[in-house]
Amino acid sequence: MKKVQPINCNATSNLTVSIPDTQERNIVLYFYPKDATPGCTIEGQDFRDNYQAFVDANTVIYGVSKDSITSHEKFKDKQNFPFELIADEAGELCEAFGVWQLKSKNGEEKMGIVRSTFIISPAGDILKSWDQVAVGGHVNEVLEIVKSL
Repeated sequence: MKKVQPINCNATSNLTVSIPDTQERNIVLYFYPKDATPGCTIEGQDFRDNYQAFVDANTVIYGVSKDSITSHEKFKDKQNFPFELIADEAGELCEAFGVWQLKSKNGEEKMGIVRSTFIISPAGDILKSWDQVAVGGHVNEVLEIVKSL
């Protein structure tokens, strides 16, 4: 996918967010497997700790998983995330971005979210994407790209 079809999504803080952004900002859309798990918590904390630098680069951050709004609100509050989390319970966003895939763990195969990040322009173009993200150092790499836009 090179261009995002406009979509509205339910997010924390009782918001409906638009992708692409209607306020002329870039979007960092990061997909993660599950609220409050170790890797997902670290990734969210890294985005939180660099949040102002993303804002200064005219970029909004959204985290996405298939967890419920209730689960997202608890996760967001506990970790003091200053950005919104999108509840993709039906998996429409995961499917559209191709992150809902067969995964193998301990010899078992099951469908799940592959940790992935996308930078989306205000026009809906995917400017950069990462799949099978390793958490360590990832947010810094995303931030460097956003700053260069």
